[in-house]
Amino acid sequence: MAEGERFVDNGDGTVTDTKYKLMWLKVDSYQKRGKWCSWKGAHKFVARLNEKKFAGYEDWRVPKSQECRNLYDHDSKNYDFDGDIVHIDYAFPEGCGSTYWCIEESGINAMAYNFYSDRGYQIRKSTKDDSHMSCRPVRTAGKATVQGRTSATGRTRRE
Repeated sequence: MAEGERFVDNGDGTVTDTKYKLMWLKVDSYQKRGKWCSWKGAHKFVARLNEKKFAGYEDWRVPKSQECRNLYDHDSKNYDFDGDIVHIDYAFPEGCGSTYWCIEESGINAMAYNFYSDRGYQIRKSTKDDSHMSCRPVRTAGKATVQGRTSATGRTRRE
């Protein structure tokens, strides 16, 4: 690892964000399973990781929309499943999904975050598997040392 490197590949299928002290699954649910997931499917995917104690941990979860927002990097031009640009660090392999489920929910809707547009939005939890939704589980890997990007939209402060 280079001094000051933000994302560290742990060599066990995870990537640690040293800035926000989060550990992410290196590949998302689409890359791991070869198919899209529903809201329920995202939660089942996370539950299976916890049952298997993936990478030695059983505290994996669906990320908060703000955690996804902090993962967005406009300067990174990685590629999704369709060869389109997604703004996610190169520590994560190409071929990922572009829109991830987030944990926040309200009635029939849940939050989703799009790595094309740097946008979080509400989507129906009943959205089908073929809607190109994915899940990239996360876990807390310590206390974050950097504050920032705290607005709900993420638009008030750029680092």
